[in-house]
Amino acid sequence: MTKFSNAVAQLVIAGILLAVASWAVAQQTFPNKPIRFITPFAPGGSTTAVARLIGQKLIEGWGQQVIVDNRPGGNGFIGGEALKNAPPDGYTLMLMSPTHIISPMLVQAPYDSIEDFSSVASVCSTEFILVLHPGVPVNTLQDLIKLAKSKPGEINYASSGSGSPTNIVTEMFNMMTGIKMQHIPYKGGGPALTDLVGGQVQVAFQIPISSIPYVKSGRLKAIAISGNTRLAALPDVPTFTEGGVPHFDVTSWYGILAPAGTPKPIIEKISAEVAKYLRTPEFKERLNNLGMEPLIGDADKFGALMRADRDKYGKVIKAANIKG
Repeated sequence: MTKFSNAVAQLVIAGILLAVASWAVAQQTFPNKPIRFITPFAPGGSTTAVARLIGQKLIEGWGQQVIVDNRPGGNGFIGGEALKNAPPDGYTLMLMSPTHIISPMLVQAPYDSIEDFSSVASVCSTEFILVLHPGVPVNTLQDLIKLAKSKPGEINYASSGSGSPTNIVTEMFNMMTGIKMQHIPYKGGGPALTDLVGGQVQVAFQIPISSIPYVKSGRLKAIAISGNTRLAALPDVPTFTEGGVPHFDVTSWYGILAPAGTPKPIIEKISAEVAKYLRTPEFKERLNNLGMEPLIGDADKFGALMRADRDKYGKVIKAANIKG
């Protein structure tokens, strides 16, 4: 090797070592600038509410601004693509729900919902409540099943859209119980709930935060909840297992993703910080007020949850021939 070649090689090695050292320092000092927290839905929903709760705690813990960036539209693809294309440095995150893994199974997506991202941490979960219009002449889960079997296709159920979690969950219920309720899709959970209260449809799966006020006021009646235990806010509503439909294991959840390739030390730092907040009574109370429970899980556990639910919901989508 000539002296010139040797000098060039030394410079290259020095450059690599300097880059590695700089990156190591950057990880140790993370975060040292504002963090963008994407939500792939419009402002005002539960996703934004949870993102603001997490964001505020990160601000308090790290002293850096956390900007909640709503990127609605395209079945969540607009927000997801913005995250995918962001630098993998931990300064762009996204709070997502099962919609992130469901939508790409229904229509062509600009990314793979799991492989193109780094899982960071799960945040919280919420059950589904099966609610009816008061005019439906049943008060128990088994009575609804009997009624639906006697009138196949005559009972209408509302969902927040074709291919939405509430559509898939109801079709799962149909398959497990051998009934057929007619799907009426809406453009969002709000319009679906409005028509359920108004009597235009008879049945819907809803999350607690949206349905509990109507149940307590008597404008809807709740006959089962999908969790393993009853809700403190609705202690008289039995679980599906108590109602005679065991293994109805469905929940909605929220979790944090980062761009693929985000360094593991940064992911672990974010995950540990989030877990710390989820363990506090104050944070749990604030989630409970939204009808949710803390769901503590690191990157590996959250990644496993996403894969398991993608497989589970994928089977229902195929069996029920659900289209986006």
